[in-house]
Amino acid sequence: MCQVIFPYSNRGEFIMFKIEGDFAYRNCAGISRRSFLHAGFLGFAGLALSDLLRLKAAAAEKGRPTKNKSVILIWLDGGPSHIETYDPKPDAPPEYRGPFGAIKTNVPGILLCEKLEQHAKHADKMAFIRSVHHDNGDHFAAAHWMTTGYFGSNAANLPQQYPSVGSIVAKVKGANQPEMPAYVGLPAAQTIYLFPGYMGSAYLGPAYNPFDGDPDHKYIGATSNAKIGTHPIFKSNTARVRLSHRISVLEKYDQFRREVEKNEALAAADQYTQKAAQILLNPNVRKAFDLDAEPPKIAERYGTSPWGRYTLLARRLVENGVTFVTVDMPHWDDHAAIKENIEPKLVALDRAVGGLMQDLSERGMLEDVLVVVMGEFGRTPRLNNGLPGDSRPGRDHWGNAISVMMAGGGLRGGQVVGATNERGEHPTDRPLTPPDILATIYHVLGIDPTEEFPNYEGRPIPILRTGEPIRELI
Repeated sequence: MCQVIFPYSNRGEFIMFKIEGDFAYRNCAGISRRSFLHAGFLGFAGLALSDLLRLKAAAAEKGRPTKNKSVILIWLDGGPSHIETYDPKPDAPPEYRGPFGAIKTNVPGILLCEKLEQHAKHADKMAFIRSVHHDNGDHFAAAHWMTTGYFGSNAANLPQQYPSVGSIVAKVKGANQPEMPAYVGLPAAQTIYLFPGYMGSAYLGPAYNPFDGDPDHKYIGATSNAKIGTHPIFKSNTARVRLSHRISVLEKYDQFRREVEKNEALAAADQYTQKAAQILLNPNVRKAFDLDAEPPKIAERYGTSPWGRYTLLARRLVENGVTFVTVDMPHWDDHAAIKENIEPKLVALDRAVGGLMQDLSERGMLEDVLVVVMGEFGRTPRLNNGLPGDSRPGRDHWGNAISVMMAGGGLRGGQVVGATNERGEHPTDRPLTPPDILATIYHVLGIDPTEEFPNYEGRPIPILRTGEPIRELI
């Protein structure tokens, strides 16, 4: 028998379903978090929270120290142009320079794309790493490399091979507050149209997959008119919400039952799984996810785009004890019409990051929150001739020069690390790789990257095989 608890009843409590049968499998860890999503759980009754509690209990027994550092990873899925963001080339020929100029920042000598005005105001708190490279133009291989530190998955072999940085953090560190999930994806963690894609846990197990905060709006663009507020699951149980949820729960239970019958991956729930469901109605969790409760004056800083709203929610989550949050900002694969396509994204990104930097600074949180902005690769330095049917110039895939922004977390800001040549083609100074970026994140969180976990075959694999924290930032 397995008990499945839905965080809803007409009294604001729980609906519990008991599924009985002879199951030939061992425990509820056998059913993937993604299967729960497919069954309609929407990420709100996933296994990540239950295993979080196990992790916390184990950590307490082992005396593992818990530091309250956290990370907000802003993921620019599709591959942002380094020249149109953090490595402008104002003196290059027009076919390299691109449609935008450069803007001075509050740090003498540091220039950014002219569309990043808010970044320019906070550059003294930021570090711009301009010399990252992995020399791979495959979306899938590049995204896997940037998020895991390993070359592994690719377009011909999509399944994730190694765990993501967020899943490693969830496994090793857990949440900064026991009632919160350790790892959250906003609106839903993904890479290259795969959910959770290479933001997932791989051989660590589904318990360490991200907890998706709003999968109803996954892969949402910067200019979407969707109104992003508090998800209904975290709102008060008004009569209308209760009715809609009751219908929804019944429908989702039917889906869930069919999924169980189909994939034979469910077993008895234990006390941790039940406690995880209860956590979802914890007032502190509801408060953290209550985006509508944010004062309008603060919310205005981030802008009204979905990207800004989710970045604001990310701040609320780390403030309340979530350790690692990804904010998905997709659709940067601009092969044509680079000017027209990238400008609204730059505006939304800039507003969101600027609001976050101001907010973290004023709240005294910047020292403890590391902000990272990156995508899977840069774009070709030389503009192309567009695409068939659209002759407006764009940029293609380019893994030879990638820019990453890092700020806060106790790192040294106000500097540029590394450089590319005058046309942005490749690093000429301090070449770095994806494992160096991730090693720096692990350093901030106090995670030993040599720690090992068994892979699918039981072979011990270190968190990172290569890479060192970027010394200029430490």
